[in-house]
Parts: sequence; structure tokens; C-alpha cells
Amino acid sequence: MGVNDWLIIIAIIIGPILAVQIQKFVEDAKERKERKMKVFKSLMATRAAPLSPSHVEALNMIDIEFYDSREVREKWRLLLDNFENYPQDLGDPAYQTKLNLCSQKSAELLCDLLYEMARSLGYDFDKVHIMRSAYIPKGYADIVLDQEFIRRGLVGLFMGKVPIPIKIVDSEKEKDEVDDGKELHK
Repeated sequence: MGVNDWLIIIAIIIGPILAVQIQKFVEDAKERKERKMKVFKSLMATRAAPLSPSHVEALNMIDIEFYDSREVREKWRLLLDNFENYPQDLGDPAYQTKLNLCSQKSAELLCDLLYEMARSLGYDFDKVHIMRSAYIPKGYADIVLDQEFIRRGLVGLFMGKVPIPIKIVDSEKEKDEVDDGKELHK
């Protein structure tokens, strides 16, 4: 057997093995990109609702899914550091001001993070689009605000900082007023 025969035998044996390995490599790369896309899509979809569980879960997946992107992980670290610096002392007279400043800074840092993620995934979004184009219905915003109002009220009540309002009603007087109203209506 000559050299050409040996090369053909080697190609017949190695060719399929190499093809399978290349296919596996391509599938792994595609799967990694799909996982990154899932994190990015979740963050984009919930950027107007940062307290949603899927938003928090996606943030926590950044270190794993974007491990190969130093820029994305750096933006995530800056956002996480800002979260760690939120005011803690509810008794501080400047608490609300500090909270508002941290929330505004978080929105800016989230925008920077999403921008960097978009770039790494091949999207050409600008920061204004990312920050301003999130849709949140008024009804949803009202529900979130109402829940926050109720939560804060209950916390204040249970901590003894807010009294329970009580109204004493004279049931006989109220009954007479209702009866007078019926007579006037006739």
C-alpha cells in the first residue's frame, strides 16, 4: 500500500469523527448564544419592572452566561455595587432622597448593562432606545404603587409608627339621616 492509500484510509476514519466534533462545537456555540439571548430578552422585557422575579433571576445569570464578556460582567458589577449601596436606615430624614438617587443611578447602570449586552450579541440599540422604549401600562403601574402603599402602611402599622384610624358612628343618628333622605326623595 502506498502513501495515498494510507491517506485515504486515515481520511475515511478521521473524517466522520472530525465532522461530528465540528458539529458539536457549532451546536455548543449556538446553545451558549441562545442562553445569553434568554438572559438579555428577559432583562429587556422586564426593564420597566426591576422587582419582577424573572428580572432578578436574569441578573443573577449574567456571571455564568456572559462569563466570556469582561465588559458585560464589569457593567453588571457596577450595577450590583449600586444595589449594595442603597440606603438602609428608614429613620434617616434624607432616606427617600437617597433612595430616589440610588434608583435613578440603577436605571442608568441597567441601561449601560443592557447596551453592552446588546453589543455583545450583535444588536445595534442606542442607550436612549433602551431607556425610553420600555412599555408599562398605567394600570400595572397603579397596581405596583397601590401594593407599595399598602405594604408601607402595614409595615408602619406593625412597627407602631402609624396609628389605626377609627371613626365612631352613632348608628341611631345615621339611621335617622337615611330615613330623612328617603322622605326628601319622595
